[in-house]
Amino acid sequence: MLSEKQIKFQSDFLSPLKQKLFYLKDLPMGLIAGIRLIQLDESVCVTEVPFRWRNKNPFRSIYFAVQSMAAELSTAAPVLLVLKGLEANIAYIIVDLKVTFVKKAQSKITFTCTDYGNILDALSSLRHPDDNAEVTLKTVGRDAQGEEVAVFHFTWSFKVRSC
Repeated sequence: MLSEKQIKFQSDFLSPLKQKLFYLKDLPMGLIAGIRLIQLDESVCVTEVPFRWRNKNPFRSIYFAVQSMAAELSTAAPVLLVLKGLEANIAYIIVDLKVTFVKKAQSKITFTCTDYGNILDALSSLRHPDDNAEVTLKTVGRDAQGEEVAVFHFTWSFKVRSC
């Protein structure tokens, strides 16, 4: 069950205007690339990135860095949602990334992450200053026809900050 703080964060992040303001302030390349957060809840996070001239490479597909931004957001948004429900001061960073590109990304790509429970499990072990934990989150990118394009594994590291 989400707390009031988490529900407000969820609502704000899913608002198209507030999402664009967030990108403008904190993730300007996401705004330029047209990345959008479509769904964020306790079961799934979905992002999408359009196929357009700004995002493509010389091989007529979406540039891997653009795909990586959208994929990262699909794991970062649930991390932020979980952290909004905690009272602890926790630092977090991506420490590893593994990706498999299955086919060319030549249409809108949708990334889906269903690892919310894994984030909760990892963060529930953090209790004392300097405690740390890691969790690897999987997100799958599919094209407009529903075919798998890429599979990303982001390893997030968390550490309780000492006051």
